[in-house]
Amino acid sequence: MKLPEIATLEQAPGLLGRVDAALAAAGGAPVVIDASALRDFDTSAVALLLEARRRGKRANVEVRIDGVPPKLVELARLYGVDELLSLPPA
Repeated sequence: MKLPEIATLEQAPGLLGRVDAALAAAGGAPVVIDASALRDFDTSAVALLLEARRRGKRANVEVRIDGVPPKLVELARLYGVDELLSLPPA
């Protein structure tokens, strides 16, 4: 699943719907969320990724997050959730 360039509060409900669809279609295989296109985001992007991991755990599906922009890693680190998201060092 590839995230779009913009992931703010306005886009969050639709993106969560895409996460749910990806988890349902996974058939137990890992779901990879590609965040490399993100350019305009706020704390909602961090919340989205946390919720994706939570929903994946509930569905017994591994959720990996790849291509995280450095600024998003910094934001997650600021909120102390970078380890929960298994994000790489900035």
